[in-house]
Formats: sequence, structure tokens, C-alpha cells
Amino acid sequence: MRMAPDITEQDLRSSNTLGLPARAAVLRIRDEAHALALSALADAGREVFVLGGGSNVVMRERPRHLVARVELRGVRLLREDDEAWEVEAAAGESWHAFVDECLRRGWPGLENLALIPGTVGAAPVQNIGAYGLELDQRLAGVTAWDIPAGRRVDLAPGDCGFAYRDSLFKRMGAGRWLILAVRFRLPKTWRPVLDYPDLRSHPALAGAATPRAVFDAVCAVRRRKLPDPAVLGNAGSFFKNPVVPAAVAEDLRARFPGLPMYAQADGGLKLAAGWLIEQAGWKGRRLGPVGMHERQALVLVNHGGAAADDVLRLSEAVREDVLARFGVALEREPVLLD
Repeated sequence: MRMAPDITEQDLRSSNTLGLPARAAVLRIRDEAHALALSALADAGREVFVLGGGSNVVMRERPRHLVARVELRGVRLLREDDEAWEVEAAAGESWHAFVDECLRRGWPGLENLALIPGTVGAAPVQNIGAYGLELDQRLAGVTAWDIPAGRRVDLAPGDCGFAYRDSLFKRMGAGRWLILAVRFRLPKTWRPVLDYPDLRSHPALAGAATPRAVFDAVCAVRRRKLPDPAVLGNAGSFFKNPVVPAAVAEDLRARFPGLPMYAQADGGLKLAAGWLIEQAGWKGRRLGPVGMHERQALVLVNHGGAAADDVLRLSEAVREDVLARFGVALEREPVLLD
């Protein structure tokens, strides 16, 4: 006889890096039997939200969704050839700890993505990226659970629909896919990725950079620029850097010569959202218990006592001011658990 799934109501304040108050029904996913139980609940009409490390979510106080928490663990070398190592990590592993573990085992290639909060399973959803590297550049495949179909699926990189801070998993919503494990192909011919000025100018990388030196430099830069969620609640970069057509970018460049822009493969240009927000007057500015950080205008912070409505109110005010000043619409990165 199939046992009923173990669902408990939990306080999720410590499970979201913004530190917002929330209580919800939670199902812990520790094996495929739990994933199958989740599918049965979804089939019966229960709305499902898959929660990773809580670093990219705005939580309402009483979400209607059943929260699925992935607790699968493990890191292993699947295979290696003359060109690369193929490494698999279970979805419940800490992303930063996994990057560190890869370096300790002699598998470099992910060091530019150090100190990004969240889990391995959440990383492909957002197609995380930082300092010149995006996750899809190292991805070998994803093992996921198709919640409506109730079955395990292996997806190649081309099946995942990756784009800037986007993927098939994100576009189809938090109730369609449950990621179980992620595979990476890490090239043995290692070259440091030092495209960003913060890394090019870092004193520790002035000579022959090593993977560990890049890892340490990335951690130092992120700690200097971004507040620690354990000290000041935040979800990292709150808005995506907008990508605009070349004609729009040229018009903006003529009107705002200092606006940073980065060419994209499709011919568009990526704009620095933090610069837009700062020029709109929001850097260090508060609205009630929340505000944009005093050192990094792209980061929305909880100064204490905030709820989801406070966060959404501030993000909309910032979005409206940037749109009015520059004609550029910002898009929120964190998803809403309501």
C-alpha cells in the first residue's frame, strides 16, 4: 500500500534570503517516490512550487502553493576523456559548496560562479551567470522530474531553452519541472575567464592566475559589492540587465553617454540595470522597511520587518521611474510564491 506523503506546515522565513515572513505546507523530496507523490498531488489539483535555496523568491505570508523542497545530495565524476571531466551534482547540493568541491577535486571551470547563493537544482532554472560565465556554457545535461507526467526525463543542453537569466524551467513555471540532478562538462584545457574589469584589475590575478585564485577573487569582489543575506536580507540582483535592440541602444548612448552597454551575440546590447536605477535616484533610497542598497543599486534589501507587499511596492516604484526616465522596462529576477 502506498504511504501518504509527509506534508508539514513550516515557517519559511529562514528559507528565503530576503527574510520575509511565510508559512506554507512543505513536501520534502528525498527520492523519486516523493517526486511521484508530488505528481499525484498536482494531478489532484494541488498547486506546486519547487523551492531551492530561497535566494530568488519573494514569498507571501500564506502561500496557497504546496512547497516542494529538494533534499537530494551527492557529487560524482561520471566519466572523463582527454578533453573534459563530466561531473554530476544532485539538485539539493549548495551551489557554492559544489563549485568549491569541484576545485578541491581538481575539476576547474565553474570558479567565476562562486558564492552565488542557492542550490544546484535552482541554477539551471535561472541560468545563473557572473563575471563573464553563464551556466549553460558548462552544462552537459539535466535530469528532471516532469511533475504533470509523473516521470523522469533526461534533457540535453539544447532542450533546456537557455537564454539570459532564463530557461525552459523558468518559462513553464515552478509547478512543471522538479530538477533532480545537473551534469557539467568541465574542460581540461583550463583558461581563466577574466573579461570583467573587477577581475582583470584584481591584484591576486596579475600573474599566472590559477582556478583557486579566480575563485577567491570572485568571492572577494562579491563580498565587497553585495550585502550578506545573513546580515541584511536580500535576493541578490533584483532586476535583470535589460537587453535592447541596437537602434534603441544607440539612441540611449547619444542621450546618456555614461550608460554601460555590452554587445550580445544576437546584435542587441545589454544595459547595466544598476546604473539605470542609480541614475533614477534609487541607490541607497528606502521606501518603508525596504530599499535599494547603498553600495549596489541593483540589490533590493530588507532593513527589517518587511513583507512581500513592501518588496513589490518598491520594485514597481523603481521600475516606473526607470521607464519614465530612460524608456527601458526592467524585469524582476525573483519569482513570486503566492
